[in-house]
Amino acid sequence: MTVTGIITALIVGLIVGALGRLVVPGRQNMPIWLHMLIGVGAALLGTVIARSTGLATGSALNLGELLIQVLLAAVAVALVAGVGGRRRGVTHR
Repeated sequence: MTVTGIITALIVGLIVGALGRLVVPGRQNMPIWLHMLIGVGAALLGTVIARSTGLATGSALNLGELLIQVLLAAVAVALVAGVGGRRRGVTHR
Protein backbone atom coordinates (compact mmCIF):
# COMPACT_ATOMS: atom_id res chain seq x y z
CA MET A 1 0.00 0.00 0.00
CA THR A 2 1.35 3.41 -0.93
CA VAL A 3 1.48 6.48 1.28
CA THR A 4 -1.38 7.97 -0.73
CA GLY A 5 -3.43 4.83 -0.14
CA ILE A 6 -2.83 4.99 3.60
CA ILE A 7 -3.78 8.68 3.76
CA THR A 8 -6.89 7.99 1.69
CA ALA A 9 -7.86 5.09 3.98
CA LEU A 10 -7.48 7.34 7.02
CA ILE A 11 -9.61 10.09 5.47
CA VAL A 12 -12.30 7.65 4.35
CA GLY A 13 -12.15 5.98 7.77
CA LEU A 14 -12.66 9.31 9.50
CA ILE A 15 -15.66 10.09 7.30
CA VAL A 16 -17.18 6.61 7.67
CA GLY A 17 -16.59 6.70 11.45
CA ALA A 18 -18.25 10.12 11.70
CA LEU A 19 -21.22 8.98 9.63
CA GLY A 20 -21.50 5.85 11.78
CA ARG A 21 -21.55 8.04 14.88
CA LEU A 22 -24.32 10.20 13.40
CA VAL A 23 -26.45 7.13 12.69
CA VAL A 24 -26.29 5.90 16.30
CA PRO A 25 -28.74 7.82 18.53
CA GLY A 26 -27.68 9.17 21.89
CA ARG A 27 -24.38 10.40 23.19
CA GLN A 28 -21.14 8.52 22.67
CA ASN A 29 -18.20 9.55 24.83
CA MET A 30 -15.50 8.27 22.54
CA PRO A 31 -12.27 9.95 21.37
CA ILE A 32 -11.89 10.89 17.72
CA TRP A 33 -9.07 8.37 17.21
CA LEU A 34 -11.43 5.56 18.18
CA HIS A 35 -13.98 6.75 15.62
CA MET A 36 -11.24 6.80 12.99
CA LEU A 37 -10.11 3.31 13.95
CA ILE A 38 -13.69 2.02 13.79
CA GLY A 39 -14.22 3.85 10.50
CA VAL A 40 -11.09 2.40 8.89
CA GLY A 41 -12.04 -1.10 9.99
CA ALA A 42 -15.62 -0.66 8.77
CA ALA A 43 -14.40 0.77 5.46
CA LEU A 44 -12.08 -2.17 4.87
CA LEU A 45 -14.62 -4.79 5.93
CA GLY A 46 -17.37 -3.04 3.99
CA THR A 47 -15.24 -3.05 0.84
CA VAL A 48 -14.55 -6.77 1.23
CA ILE A 49 -18.26 -7.51 1.72
CA ALA A 50 -19.31 -5.29 -1.20
CA ARG A 51 -16.78 -6.91 -3.54
CA SER A 52 -17.70 -10.43 -2.48
CA THR A 53 -21.43 -9.78 -3.00
CA GLY A 54 -20.93 -7.94 -6.30
CA LEU A 55 -22.08 -4.53 -5.05
CA ALA A 56 -18.74 -2.83 -5.72
CA THR A 57 -18.77 -1.47 -9.26
CA GLY A 58 -15.27 -0.02 -9.24
CA SER A 59 -16.47 3.57 -9.60
CA ALA A 60 -15.10 6.29 -7.33
CA LEU A 61 -18.36 6.75 -5.43
CA ASN A 62 -20.28 3.55 -4.85
CA LEU A 63 -23.37 4.14 -2.73
CA GLY A 64 -23.99 0.46 -1.96
CA GLU A 65 -20.47 0.01 -0.67
CA LEU A 66 -20.68 3.25 1.33
CA LEU A 67 -23.97 2.15 2.87
CA ILE A 68 -22.45 -1.14 4.00
CA GLN A 69 -19.43 0.69 5.45
CA VAL A 70 -21.55 3.21 7.36
CA LEU A 71 -23.84 0.48 8.72
CA LEU A 72 -20.84 -1.52 9.92
CA ALA A 73 -19.38 1.61 11.53
CA ALA A 74 -22.72 2.38 13.22
CA VAL A 75 -22.90 -1.12 14.66
CA ALA A 76 -19.32 -0.92 15.88
CA VAL A 77 -19.85 2.54 17.42
CA ALA A 78 -23.00 1.32 19.19
CA LEU A 79 -21.17 -1.74 20.53
CA VAL A 80 -18.11 0.18 21.70
CA ALA A 81 -20.19 3.01 23.21
CA GLY A 82 -22.42 0.47 24.95
CA VAL A 83 -19.51 -1.47 26.38
CA GLY A 84 -17.74 1.75 27.42
CA GLY A 85 -20.90 3.08 29.06
CA ARG A 86 -21.38 -0.08 31.11
CA ARG A 87 -17.75 -0.21 32.18
CA ARG A 88 -17.86 3.24 33.74
CA GLY A 89 -19.72 1.78 36.72
CA VAL A 90 -22.55 4.25 37.12
CA THR A 91 -24.35 3.52 40.37
CA HIS A 92 -27.90 4.55 41.11
CA ARG A 93 -29.19 4.97 44.65
